[in-house]
Amino acid sequence: MSFTIRRGLKEDMQSVHNLIMELAIFEKEPDAVEITVDDLIKDGFSEKPRFKIFVAEENETIIGIALFYERYSTWKGKTIHLEDLIVTKKRQKIGAGKALYTAVLNYAYENDFNRVAWEVIDWNTNAIEFYKSTGATYLNDWSVVQMNKGNLAKFIENN
Repeated sequence: MSFTIRRGLKEDMQSVHNLIMELAIFEKEPDAVEITVDDLIKDGFSEKPRFKIFVAEENETIIGIALFYERYSTWKGKTIHLEDLIVTKKRQKIGAGKALYTAVLNYAYENDFNRVAWEVIDWNTNAIEFYKSTGATYLNDWSVVQMNKGNLAKFIENN
């Protein structure tokens, strides 16, 4: 391995943000990212962090991330949500993605979580096949539902 996996630090957040932007471009939504580097620092490194993060580092450069947080399932109990697993396009296929994925799964296993869950865009067949090959279950009969901040405000104002 030419890279190492470690917990992310405040000073990594500019690189993390760069990777988030790269993912947004890959997913054909380059203008959808609203979060800033300052948001990442505040939300990930405050007294009550909103997320945990592993980074893949090669030659003092962050080449990948796995950002996740804890949640609770009424059916399964303690659960981790893997929000994003990103490896920069120029460093894919060197094993960094699998190493980051393994770090999150290892964290879940060692901390007695009952499930790890995440979403994958339906046209990313490489990712879907990778996840299936690791024993993950692909739930193609479930749909993601979201409400953005603007619609949330409209709903609250009208109800």
